[in-house]
Amino acid sequence: MRYDYHELGLVNTAQMFENAYRYGYAVPALNFVSIEQLNAIVDAVIEKKSPVILLVSPNLHRQIGHEMTARLAQVATDRIRSAGLSIPAALHLDHGMTFEQVEMAVEGGFSSVMIDGSKLPFEENIALTRKVAEYAHARKVTVEAELGILKGKEEQGTEGTCESMYTDPEMAVDFIERSGCDSLAISIGTCHGLVKMKPNPDGTLPELRFDILSRIQERKPGFPIVLHGCSNIPKEYVDMINRHGGHIERTVGIPDEQVRKAAKMAVCKVNIATDGWICALANTRRILDENPDAIDSRVFSLKIRPILKELYEHKIDIMGSAGRA
Repeated sequence: MRYDYHELGLVNTAQMFENAYRYGYAVPALNFVSIEQLNAIVDAVIEKKSPVILLVSPNLHRQIGHEMTARLAQVATDRIRSAGLSIPAALHLDHGMTFEQVEMAVEGGFSSVMIDGSKLPFEENIALTRKVAEYAHARKVTVEAELGILKGKEEQGTEGTCESMYTDPEMAVDFIERSGCDSLAISIGTCHGLVKMKPNPDGTLPELRFDILSRIQERKPGFPIVLHGCSNIPKEYVDMINRHGGHIERTVGIPDEQVRKAAKMAVCKVNIATDGWICALANTRRILDENPDAIDSRVFSLKIRPILKELYEHKIDIMGSAGRA
Protein backbone atom coordinates (compact mmCIF):
# COMPACT_ATOMS: atom_id res chain seq x y z
CA MET A 1 0.00 0.00 0.00
CA ARG A 2 1.31 3.43 -0.94
CA TYR A 3 0.94 6.29 1.54
CA ASP A 4 0.78 9.95 0.55
CA TYR A 5 2.56 11.93 3.24
CA HIS A 6 0.05 14.78 2.95
CA GLU A 7 -2.67 12.38 4.11
CA LEU A 8 -0.54 11.57 7.15
CA GLY A 9 -0.46 15.24 8.14
CA LEU A 10 3.20 15.65 7.18
CA VAL A 11 5.08 18.28 5.20
CA ASN A 12 8.40 18.12 3.38
CA THR A 13 11.34 20.21 4.56
CA ALA A 14 11.36 22.93 1.89
CA GLN A 15 9.42 25.63 3.76
CA MET A 16 10.90 24.54 7.09
CA PHE A 17 14.42 25.18 5.84
CA GLU A 18 13.53 28.41 4.08
CA ASN A 19 12.19 29.81 7.36
CA ALA A 20 15.10 28.42 9.39
CA TYR A 21 17.68 29.99 7.12
CA ARG A 22 15.90 33.35 7.01
CA TYR A 23 15.47 33.64 10.78
CA GLY A 24 18.70 31.99 11.95
CA TYR A 25 17.72 28.76 13.66
CA ALA A 26 17.86 25.03 12.94
CA VAL A 27 15.02 22.52 12.85
CA PRO A 28 15.61 19.67 15.32
CA ALA A 29 15.81 16.29 13.59
CA LEU A 30 15.10 13.87 16.42
CA ASN A 31 15.64 10.16 16.03
CA PHE A 32 13.29 7.72 17.75
CA VAL A 33 13.60 3.97 18.28
CA SER A 34 10.73 3.48 20.72
CA ILE A 35 7.19 4.68 21.41
CA GLU A 36 8.41 6.46 24.54
CA GLN A 37 10.89 8.48 22.52
CA LEU A 38 8.32 9.40 19.88
CA ASN A 39 5.78 10.46 22.51
CA ALA A 40 8.41 12.53 24.32
CA ILE A 41 9.40 14.23 21.06
CA VAL A 42 5.79 15.17 20.38
CA ASP A 43 5.34 16.32 24.00
CA ALA A 44 8.34 18.64 23.64
CA VAL A 45 7.29 19.95 20.24
CA ILE A 46 3.82 20.80 21.52
CA GLU A 47 5.24 22.48 24.62
CA LYS A 48 7.79 24.51 22.67
CA LYS A 49 5.73 25.04 19.49
CA SER A 50 8.68 24.00 17.38
CA PRO A 51 8.79 22.49 13.90
CA VAL A 52 10.25 19.00 13.96
CA ILE A 53 11.76 16.34 11.73
CA LEU A 54 11.05 12.79 12.89
CA LEU A 55 14.19 10.84 12.09
CA VAL A 56 13.93 7.16 11.16
CA SER A 57 16.86 4.94 10.24
CA PRO A 58 16.61 2.21 7.60
CA ASN A 59 17.05 -0.35 10.40
CA LEU A 60 13.96 0.85 12.27
CA HIS A 61 12.04 1.11 9.00
CA ARG A 62 12.85 -2.52 8.29
CA GLN A 63 12.13 -3.55 11.87
CA ILE A 64 8.59 -2.21 12.18
CA GLY A 65 7.66 -1.96 8.48
CA HIS A 66 6.48 0.96 6.37
CA GLU A 67 2.83 0.67 7.42
CA MET A 68 3.63 0.95 11.13
CA THR A 69 6.08 3.78 10.49
CA ALA A 70 3.46 5.71 8.53
CA ARG A 71 0.81 5.18 11.20
CA LEU A 72 3.15 6.28 13.98
CA ALA A 73 3.86 9.49 12.09
CA GLN A 74 0.14 10.02 11.55
CA VAL A 75 -0.57 9.54 15.26
CA ALA A 76 2.13 12.11 16.03
CA THR A 77 0.59 14.72 13.74
CA ASP A 78 -2.90 13.88 15.05
CA ARG A 79 -1.69 14.59 18.58
CA ILE A 80 -0.33 17.95 17.47
CA ARG A 81 -3.62 18.90 15.82
CA SER A 82 -5.57 17.69 18.85
CA ALA A 83 -3.62 20.21 20.90
CA GLY A 84 -5.02 22.93 18.64
CA LEU A 85 -1.67 23.59 16.99
CA SER A 86 -0.43 23.69 13.42
CA ILE A 87 3.17 22.53 13.77
CA PRO A 88 5.13 21.45 10.67
CA ALA A 89 6.36 17.86 11.02
CA ALA A 90 8.37 15.89 8.48
CA LEU A 91 9.10 12.16 8.43
CA HIS A 92 12.69 11.70 7.27
CA LEU A 93 14.62 8.61 6.21
CA ASP A 94 18.09 8.98 7.70
CA HIS A 95 21.08 7.52 5.84
CA GLY A 96 19.31 5.70 3.06
CA MET A 97 22.17 3.92 1.32
CA THR A 98 20.48 2.74 -1.89
CA PHE A 99 17.89 3.94 -4.34
CA GLU A 100 15.71 1.00 -3.32
CA GLN A 101 15.69 2.06 0.35
CA VAL A 102 14.68 5.58 -0.63
CA GLU A 103 11.97 4.29 -2.97
CA MET A 104 10.50 2.12 -0.20
CA ALA A 105 10.46 5.08 2.18
CA VAL A 106 8.78 7.41 -0.30
CA GLU A 107 6.15 4.80 -1.13
CA GLY A 108 5.67 4.33 2.62
CA GLY A 109 4.78 7.97 3.29
CA PHE A 110 8.10 9.64 4.11
CA SER A 111 8.11 13.32 3.20
CA SER A 112 11.89 13.69 3.22
CA VAL A 113 14.72 11.27 2.47
CA MET A 114 18.47 11.18 2.75
CA ILE A 115 20.57 9.38 0.19
CA ASP A 116 24.02 8.81 1.63
CA GLY A 117 26.54 8.34 -1.16
CA SER A 118 29.38 9.89 0.83
CA LYS A 119 31.49 6.73 0.67
CA LEU A 120 31.23 6.62 -3.12
CA PRO A 121 33.58 8.39 -5.53
CA PHE A 122 32.49 11.99 -6.07
CA GLU A 123 30.94 11.51 -9.51
CA GLU A 124 29.09 8.37 -8.42
CA ASN A 125 27.71 10.21 -5.41
CA ILE A 126 26.42 12.95 -7.70
CA ALA A 127 24.85 10.44 -10.09
CA LEU A 128 23.09 8.50 -7.31
CA THR A 129 21.86 11.69 -5.65
CA ARG A 130 20.58 13.07 -8.94
CA LYS A 131 18.67 9.83 -9.63
CA VAL A 132 17.08 9.96 -6.17
CA ALA A 133 16.27 13.67 -6.52
CA GLU A 134 14.52 13.19 -9.86
CA TYR A 135 12.42 10.37 -8.43
CA ALA A 136 11.62 12.11 -5.12
CA HIS A 137 10.91 15.55 -6.56
CA ALA A 138 8.31 14.05 -8.90
CA ARG A 139 6.49 13.08 -5.69
CA LYS A 140 7.20 16.38 -3.89
CA VAL A 141 9.58 14.70 -1.45
CA THR A 142 12.71 16.62 -0.44
CA VAL A 143 16.19 15.10 -0.63
CA GLU A 144 19.20 15.41 1.65
CA ALA A 145 22.62 14.24 0.47
CA GLU A 146 26.01 13.96 2.16
CA LEU A 147 29.51 14.98 1.13
CA GLY A 148 32.52 14.27 3.32
CA ILE A 149 32.52 11.22 5.54
CA LEU A 150 31.65 11.28 9.23
CA LYS A 151 33.42 8.27 10.64
CA GLY A 152 31.88 6.27 13.46
CA LYS A 153 29.02 3.81 13.67
CA GLU A 154 25.59 5.08 12.75
CA GLU A 155 23.42 2.73 14.78
CA GLN A 156 25.15 1.14 17.80
CA GLY A 157 27.79 3.85 18.13
CA THR A 158 30.60 2.67 20.39
CA GLU A 159 33.66 3.99 18.60
CA GLY A 160 36.47 5.10 20.89
CA THR A 161 38.09 7.41 18.36
CA CYS A 162 36.90 9.97 15.88
CA GLU A 163 38.35 11.00 12.55
CA SER A 164 36.51 13.50 10.43
CA MET A 165 37.21 13.86 6.74
CA TYR A 166 36.31 17.51 6.26
CA THR A 167 34.07 18.51 3.40
CA ASP A 168 35.81 20.57 0.73
CA PRO A 169 33.77 23.79 0.21
CA GLU A 170 34.40 23.98 -3.53
CA MET A 171 33.39 20.37 -4.02
CA ALA A 172 30.28 21.04 -1.93
CA VAL A 173 29.24 23.90 -4.21
CA ASP A 174 29.84 21.78 -7.31
CA PHE A 175 27.89 18.91 -5.74
CA ILE A 176 24.92 21.12 -4.84
CA GLU A 177 24.73 22.57 -8.33
CA ARG A 178 24.93 19.25 -10.15
CA SER A 179 23.14 16.74 -7.90
CA GLY A 180 19.74 18.38 -7.43
CA CYS A 181 19.73 17.82 -3.66
CA ASP A 182 17.62 20.12 -1.46
CA SER A 183 20.01 20.08 1.53
CA LEU A 184 23.51 18.81 2.14
CA ALA A 185 25.07 17.14 5.18
CA ILE A 186 28.68 18.21 5.51
CA SER A 187 31.58 17.25 7.76
CA ILE A 188 33.05 20.10 9.81
CA GLY A 189 34.39 18.12 12.75
CA THR A 190 31.57 16.00 14.18
CA CYS A 191 31.42 12.20 14.21
CA HIS A 192 28.84 9.48 14.70
CA GLY A 193 29.03 7.31 17.80
CA LEU A 194 29.98 8.06 21.40
CA VAL A 195 33.04 10.13 20.50
CA LYS A 196 31.67 13.07 18.53
CA MET A 197 34.89 15.02 18.00
CA LYS A 198 38.60 14.45 18.37
CA PRO A 199 39.98 16.34 21.39
CA ASN A 200 43.14 18.43 21.18
CA PRO A 201 46.39 16.93 22.59
CA ASP A 202 45.87 18.92 25.81
CA GLY A 203 42.37 17.48 26.28
CA THR A 204 40.45 20.60 25.28
CA LEU A 205 37.84 20.43 22.57
CA PRO A 206 38.47 22.07 19.20
CA GLU A 207 35.97 24.36 17.55
CA LEU A 208 34.03 22.98 14.64
CA ARG A 209 35.26 24.13 11.24
CA PHE A 210 32.93 27.09 10.93
CA ASP A 211 35.24 28.45 8.22
CA ILE A 212 34.11 25.61 5.93
CA LEU A 213 30.50 26.39 6.71
CA SER A 214 31.06 30.10 6.03
CA ARG A 215 32.70 29.46 2.66
CA ILE A 216 29.80 27.30 1.49
CA GLN A 217 27.33 29.88 2.78
CA GLU A 218 29.10 32.65 0.87
CA ARG A 219 29.04 30.68 -2.38
CA LYS A 220 25.50 29.29 -2.01
CA PRO A 221 23.52 31.78 0.10
CA GLY A 222 20.17 30.44 1.18
CA PHE A 223 21.08 26.79 0.70
CA PRO A 224 20.35 24.66 3.80
CA ILE A 225 23.21 22.75 5.40
CA VAL A 226 22.77 19.76 7.72
CA LEU A 227 24.93 18.59 10.63
CA HIS A 228 25.03 15.00 11.85
CA GLY A 229 26.72 13.64 14.97
CA CYS A 230 25.80 16.59 17.20
CA SER A 231 24.74 14.97 20.48
CA ASN A 232 26.17 16.44 23.68
CA ILE A 233 26.31 13.10 25.58
CA PRO A 234 25.86 14.45 29.12
CA LYS A 235 28.22 12.91 31.68
CA GLU A 236 25.36 12.31 34.10
CA TYR A 237 23.86 9.70 31.77
CA VAL A 238 27.18 7.97 31.14
CA ASP A 239 27.80 7.78 34.89
CA MET A 240 24.26 6.52 35.46
CA ILE A 241 24.73 3.71 32.96
CA ASN A 242 28.03 2.68 34.54
CA ARG A 243 26.57 2.77 38.08
CA HIS A 244 23.72 0.49 37.09
CA GLY A 245 25.45 -2.36 35.32
CA GLY A 246 26.60 -0.80 32.06
CA HIS A 247 30.10 -0.20 30.77
CA ILE A 248 30.96 2.89 28.73
CA GLU A 249 34.60 3.93 28.78
CA ARG A 250 34.94 7.06 26.68
CA THR A 251 32.61 9.70 25.34
CA VAL A 252 33.10 13.13 23.80
CA GLY A 253 30.04 15.22 22.92
CA ILE A 254 29.56 18.42 20.94
CA PRO A 255 29.29 21.49 23.22
CA ASP A 256 25.87 23.12 23.11
CA GLU A 257 27.34 26.53 22.28
CA GLN A 258 28.90 25.15 19.09
CA VAL A 259 25.56 23.72 17.95
CA ARG A 260 23.91 27.03 18.78
CA LYS A 261 26.48 28.92 16.68
CA ALA A 262 26.03 26.60 13.69
CA ALA A 263 22.23 26.98 13.90
CA LYS A 264 22.60 30.74 13.49
CA MET A 265 24.59 30.24 10.28
CA ALA A 266 23.60 28.13 7.27
CA VAL A 267 22.78 25.00 9.28
CA CYS A 268 19.03 24.43 9.05
CA LYS A 269 18.83 20.85 10.37
CA VAL A 270 20.71 19.24 13.26
CA ASN A 271 20.44 15.49 13.83
CA ILE A 272 20.16 14.19 17.40
CA ALA A 273 20.12 10.45 18.04
CA THR A 274 22.69 9.36 20.65
CA ASP A 275 21.46 11.77 23.33
CA GLY A 276 17.96 10.30 23.14
CA TRP A 277 19.26 6.73 23.26
CA ILE A 278 21.68 7.28 26.12
CA CYS A 279 19.15 9.21 28.21
CA ALA A 280 16.52 6.51 27.76
CA LEU A 281 18.95 3.68 28.45
CA ALA A 282 20.54 5.31 31.51
CA ASN A 283 17.20 5.95 33.17
CA THR A 284 15.86 2.53 32.21
CA ARG A 285 18.87 0.89 33.86
CA ARG A 286 18.43 3.06 36.94
CA ILE A 287 14.71 2.35 37.30
CA LEU A 288 15.12 -1.41 36.79
CA ASP A 289 17.95 -1.46 39.31
CA GLU A 290 15.64 0.25 41.79
CA ASN A 291 12.82 -2.19 40.99
CA PRO A 292 14.50 -5.61 40.66
CA ASP A 293 11.19 -7.48 40.94
CA ALA A 294 9.58 -5.62 38.01
CA ILE A 295 7.91 -7.72 35.31
CA ASP A 296 6.09 -4.94 33.45
CA SER A 297 8.03 -2.68 31.08
CA ARG A 298 5.73 0.21 32.01
CA VAL A 299 7.68 0.38 35.28
CA PHE A 300 10.34 2.25 33.29
CA SER A 301 8.61 3.32 30.08
CA LEU A 302 6.11 5.65 31.77
CA LYS A 303 8.86 7.23 33.86
CA ILE A 304 11.38 7.92 31.09
CA ARG A 305 8.91 9.80 28.88
CA PRO A 306 8.94 13.07 30.92
CA ILE A 307 12.72 12.82 31.30
CA LEU A 308 13.11 12.52 27.54
CA LYS A 309 10.71 15.41 27.06
CA GLU A 310 13.03 17.67 29.06
CA LEU A 311 15.98 16.55 26.96
CA TYR A 312 14.20 17.33 23.69
CA GLU A 313 13.00 20.69 24.99
CA HIS A 314 16.62 21.55 25.72
CA LYS A 315 17.61 20.60 22.17
CA ILE A 316 14.87 22.82 20.78
CA ASP A 317 16.14 25.73 22.89
CA ILE A 318 19.73 25.18 21.72
CA MET A 319 18.66 25.20 18.07
CA GLY A 320 16.49 28.28 18.51
CA SER A 321 13.36 26.69 17.00
CA ALA A 322 10.98 27.29 19.92
CA GLY A 323 7.95 29.34 18.87
CA ARG A 324 8.82 28.97 15.16
CA ALA A 325 5.91 26.68 14.21
